[in-house]
Amino acid sequence: MSKNQENEKEVKTEEQIEDTNDSQEATPELTDLEQKDLKIKEQEDRYLRLFSEYENFRKRTVKEKSDLITSAKADNFKILLPILDNFDRALRSISETTDIKSLKEGIELIHTQIVTDLGKAGLKEMEVKEAEFNAEEHEAITNIPAPSEDLKGKIVDVIEKGYVLNEKIIRFPKVIVGN
Repeated sequence: MSKNQENEKEVKTEEQIEDTNDSQEATPELTDLEQKDLKIKEQEDRYLRLFSEYENFRKRTVKEKSDLITSAKADNFKILLPILDNFDRALRSISETTDIKSLKEGIELIHTQIVTDLGKAGLKEMEVKEAEFNAEEHEAITNIPAPSEDLKGKIVDVIEKGYVLNEKIIRFPKVIVGN
């Protein structure tokens, strides 16, 4: 080979090396961009999955809460159904009997059943007669002169009973206070 041919080969080789270097420099930039695009897509995918999980969780929680409320209502009605049956029997017997004493006993039995069954469910009547008046626990309807000195500032009479369900007042008693 002649020197010219060798020089041409060297020049071509150098040109090829430069082209290769240029393409290698361009490739990492594209690779960086591609990597960043991939990273962004991964983050978007993670975000969408997380958002979907949250939405599913929220919907499931709302459904569970609704089911819990429905179940609690069903439990309450299960307590009341036998009492309703007894009232139906009492109504039928009213038209058939003339014995007032037995009707009175039947009504008292139904009342006792209601109090007992609701008590088992956590409902308690508030005993407030002659107790010290407390505006946070009692609703005063009116004040009257106290029948005796020891009833001043105390509850003289109860107009409507108050009830507590599992240590929480669900109906405040309406009372008359002595002054």
